[in-house]
Parts: sequence; structure tokens; C-alpha cells
Amino acid sequence: MFPEIRMRRLRGSENIRALVRETRLSVDDLIYPLFVVHGRRVREPISSMPGQFRFSVDELLKEVKESYGLGVKGVMLFGVPKVKDELGSEAYSDDGIVQQAIKALKDAMPDLVVIADVCLCEYTSHGHCGVIRNGDVDNDETLELIGKTAVSLARSGADVVAPSGMMDGQVKAIREALDDEGFKETVIMSYSAKYASCFYGPFREAAESAPAFGDRRSYQMDPPNLREAILEIQLDIQEGADIVMVKPALPYLDVIRAAKDRFLRPIAAYNVSGEYAMIRAAGRLGWLDEERAIMEVLTGIKRAGADLILTYFAKEVARKLGRMA
Repeated sequence: MFPEIRMRRLRGSENIRALVRETRLSVDDLIYPLFVVHGRRVREPISSMPGQFRFSVDELLKEVKESYGLGVKGVMLFGVPKVKDELGSEAYSDDGIVQQAIKALKDAMPDLVVIADVCLCEYTSHGHCGVIRNGDVDNDETLELIGKTAVSLARSGADVVAPSGMMDGQVKAIREALDDEGFKETVIMSYSAKYASCFYGPFREAAESAPAFGDRRSYQMDPPNLREAILEIQLDIQEGADIVMVKPALPYLDVIRAAKDRFLRPIAAYNVSGEYAMIRAAGRLGWLDEERAIMEVLTGIKRAGADLILTYFAKEVARKLGRMA
């Protein structure tokens, strides 16, 4: 009891605070999501995500060499195709834009961990995450195309494939397809608890993936549900997921913690585009200290239980952590 116990004793200087700090954010925690497009010398700004760009493969190499030099060992790739069609065929083309990017990155930086998103929404003319039948996504018909996509990405050199479509059975379909083609060591990082969130808006501009009709609430999770998320994660682990993900991160910190406490798998959290855009906008308006906000948010995600954090802030956070080391 006070005055014998004085909690402020351990807060008196930066060095004392550092010695007793419970949660430490590391550059090893970070994965850098990036958008890749066809063409050359393309570095196209994304208006709703200031500081982020769509890159052609040559420009992507420059960006990733810089982030890798800062210590960011993993990237997540999203592709914007030249042509979209009903079945999203560029997603599983061996000459697709992400496949080209994977080959270039692995040739230049063999030790880089390349993670490839496995979904059809960026590639379909209707913007949904699978095959449309009778006005809705046909779950089981979509699984075959998801499996083909994962195999194509693994064949191109992806270390990790990351199914994000929230189709029932997608992890099992991918694991079987990969194993049948000899890719038994390819890691699956499943978007296991992906909520139907408004925070994806800037991403949909960046990836040109907004649905042409309706929305994705029939397959992405309802935001009020926690127990359902636990069941989704459990099922994905049973189907063969090596890493499980909660997306978005900030509104679902309780889900991250519940997953961390229950499951013996690495937990990834996606600090999504809308979360990025909010901090950028408020910082540019002078409403908060942008650098402190970034570090506080990512530290909070780590404290909630995330082992891996996908964040568009990866490069600048790596730079700051390097200055602090």
C-alpha cells in the first residue's frame, strides 16, 4: 500500500521504463503488404492511402530491397490484373502479375519471405471472391480455383500462400492441391477470422476489388461475433493452416487475444488499409502525433497477442526501430 508501494518509481526515466517494458515491438514482427501492376516504371500513388503505391515489378523490386535492408523479412503481394473476367483467370495463370513479381523477388532476394494472397476478388469482373451462381458465390465450385491459384503461386516461388476468401473448406482444398503437386513445405497462412468490415475501403480502391453488386457479408464474418471466430480458427487449424489471421486488427483485439490464449499456432493480425488511412489523415490534419500513434497502435496489436503484424507502416516502423536500437 502507498506510501510503501509507489508505482511511479518504475516510470521515472526512459531507461527504467525500457528495463521493465512488458511488450516489445520488433522489426521481426512486421510483414509489408504491397500492390503490383503490369507495366514498367509504374509507381502510382493510392489516393486514400497516402504514402502507398501500386508498383510495377521493376519498381516493386526497388521498394522491397529498401524494406528488406531495413530488416523487414516478409512481404504480402496483391495483384491488379490487366483484364478481369468472370472466373478471375489471371489469379491462377502462371504468367499472372503476382506470379511474375514472386519470381523477380525470389531471384533478387532468395531469403525474402514472399507471401501471396489467394483470392479471386481482384481478378473477377464482378469483384466477388469466387464463382457466381444464381447471384451468389458458389462455395464448393470456388474451392477448385482457389486450389489452382495456390499451386500456381507456389510454383512461382511463394513461400507462403494466404487464402482470404472465407470459403468453407478453403484451407483443406489448398493443402490437398499443394501436396498433390509436391509443394508439401509451402506454408498456409489463413485469413481465418476475416470480418465484413468497413475498414477495407482504401484497399478496394488500391486493388480495384470492390464488388460490382451486393456485398461480402454472406461469406465474411459478422462483426459482433467472437465465438464464431474461434470456431473458424479451429476448423482452419484442423484443415492444415500453419498460421491463422485475424483481420482487421484494431476493432478485433479481443479476438486476437482469445485466439492467442486458445491455439498453439502463430497468430497474425492485419492492420488494414482503413486503420492506416485514419492515422495518416489525422496526422496530416495535426490532430494527433502521427509517429507516436503508429507505434502505439502496433504495440497494442502485439500486446493483444499477435505474433505477426501485416501493416502498411512496416517500412517506416522498421526505420524507427532501427534508430532506437
